[in-house]
Amino acid sequence: MARPQKCRCVCSRPARTCFVPEGAEGEEPVILGIDEYETVRLLDYEMFSQEQCARRMGVSRPTVTRMYDAARRKIAAALANGRPLEISGGDVKVCAAMKPECRDMPHCCHRQRKEEKERDQKMKVAVTYEDGMIFQHFGHSEYFKLYDVENGKVENARVLPVCGSGHGALAGFLKDLGADVLICGGIGGGAKQALAEAGIRLYCGAAGDADRAVEALMAGNLAYNADIVCAHHHGEEHSCGDHGSSCESHNCGGGHCGH
Repeated sequence: MARPQKCRCVCSRPARTCFVPEGAEGEEPVILGIDEYETVRLLDYEMFSQEQCARRMGVSRPTVTRMYDAARRKIAAALANGRPLEISGGDVKVCAAMKPECRDMPHCCHRQRKEEKERDQKMKVAVTYEDGMIFQHFGHSEYFKLYDVENGKVENARVLPVCGSGHGALAGFLKDLGADVLICGGIGGGAKQALAEAGIRLYCGAAGDADRAVEALMAGNLAYNADIVCAHHHGEEHSCGDHGSSCESHNCGGGHCGH
């Protein structure tokens, strides 16, 4: 017997539930579940990690992955075929933030948003660092630049040599430094998991000047690729963050570096 589907917690129902291309009135719509819509909102609009999204919705990370993949296929089908897109259905529970029992909900979106905002008033941002630039392979990082940020401004910054090697040791090193956020280039799946377990928010697939990247993060316009996964050993000519021409020999594409 199939296991019953776990109810998914959503922040609120979408303000608009039907999008109709010009000239497509009356055509059969593509149906996007409210839970599927919520994964797109959290991952692509709010820029959450899949772990954060899973906690927010009260489901497992594999469930988030399945819903997100399904949502993207449906949105692509609606766009490619010029069909209406309707958001409805799905086994969802709207967040009860206005009710007294909300404070007992560990995944309450409104409470978490408040806590995240409070943390962001003062935080430490780490960047994989080499000669002023974002170093492009987390696992081979020899230096991190650590920025003390308060109220959206950098108050202090210092370059620190790495203590230890391997993604587990590096994640522990950053946790010991008190880092809340990491900006990096290429990174493997194991390293992503280690950082998530350490409670460090990740902005991977970034490239360029390290100082400017932190400024962009504070301004809310940092360019990065949350889907990037590097599964091979990098040579000196390989860069997963900016996906230059040297990536072609590794068959990189679609935000994933690997086999």
